[in-house]
Parts: sequence; C-alpha cells; structure tokens
Amino acid sequence: MFYKTSEPHGLPRDPFKSLIVPRPIAWVSTVSADGTVNLAPFSFFNGLADSPPAVMIACNGPHAEGGVKDTLANIEATGEFVVNIVTWELREAMNQTSASLPRNVDEMALAGLDPAPARLVRPPRVAASPAQLECTRHETVALPSNRPDWPNTVIIGLVVGIHISDEILTDGMVDMSKFRPLARLGYMDYCVVDNHFTMERPQ
Repeated sequence: MFYKTSEPHGLPRDPFKSLIVPRPIAWVSTVSADGTVNLAPFSFFNGLADSPPAVMIACNGPHAEGGVKDTLANIEATGEFVVNIVTWELREAMNQTSASLPRNVDEMALAGLDPAPARLVRPPRVAASPAQLECTRHETVALPSNRPDWPNTVIIGLVVGIHISDEILTDGMVDMSKFRPLARLGYMDYCVVDNHFTMERPQ
C-alpha cells in the first residue's frame, strides 16, 4: 500500500510509529523552578553525536491542564535534565510515570522510585536505572504541527556526565545481556534487548 500522510491511510491505527522501531526510551527527570520533580518517558529520543555527546528528545502535545508539558517547561526554565535508561525490570514503574497527572505531582515518588543525586545538574537520577545521562539544554527547536493546540518540540541536549552501574559491565564494556534496555514499538507494544549479534565493518 501507499498513502500520502496528508490524507487518510484507511488502516485501523496509524502505522507511522510501528515502522520506526525500536525506539529507545528516554525516562527524563527534571525539576521545576519551584523544585518539583517530574519524571516522564519519551520514545522520540536518540543520540545525535559523540564528540561532544548529544541527545535529542521530542516533546509532543500539550499538558492536560494546558500549556506545554512539564518536561519541556522545566528544561526551558532550568536548562537541565537527566535521561534515565529504562530496563526490563523498570517497565511497570516507567509505565506509571507516563500517566497525565497534575503539575504538582512528583512522578518519581508516585512510582515508588528512589532518587539519587546527580553530579553536575540539579534534577535527580532514578537510582534503580543502571545508566543515566546528565544533560544541559543546547537548543530547543519548534517543529510544524497540524494542530495549533498540539506543539511539537525537539530539545537538543549536551551530555555532560554519564553514570553506568558496574553491574551491567563485562570486561569494561556494556553487556546487553545484563543491561536489557527497553524500547518502544508501535501501538502499545514494547520490546527488550535480550539478544544481539556482532558484525564488523569492512576495512
């Protein structure tokens, strides 16, 4: 089949996000200007560069109470955030924090997660996550939107510090069989990286 994205596709559900898979999940912790902690997952997320290391997060849609989502508002206000990597063991807690909640709710506490202090930025880390990226905002980019009430925004962050649990390292390298990061598929589907293969580049 073929369809123009500006016209109806005729399928039961929009297939777009089921084709760009798997997408890593950024479990982003931020702090508001008044000190309220926010924790939310984003699957439009990826690495952009490694020298210096940079990441992007796309924050789409409004907050249920109006205005932009807490993550975007907090990053714009403070310039800082932490990307906590979601693993198989943390899947239920991550899903809890995806709920649309009032602005004054601390999702980390709601999900029963212990915070851990960051070294270089103000937002706390999720202590149970085996890998976290401390980030500062580099740039915010407004994307086109088909709806005036539905902002599409990309946040580009520079990674200023990285935490890795020794428990997911084997011979000094990240071991995927121990790490088991979660990824987003389409619809309500997820997957976990629990098998992989190595393929050397041609010389």
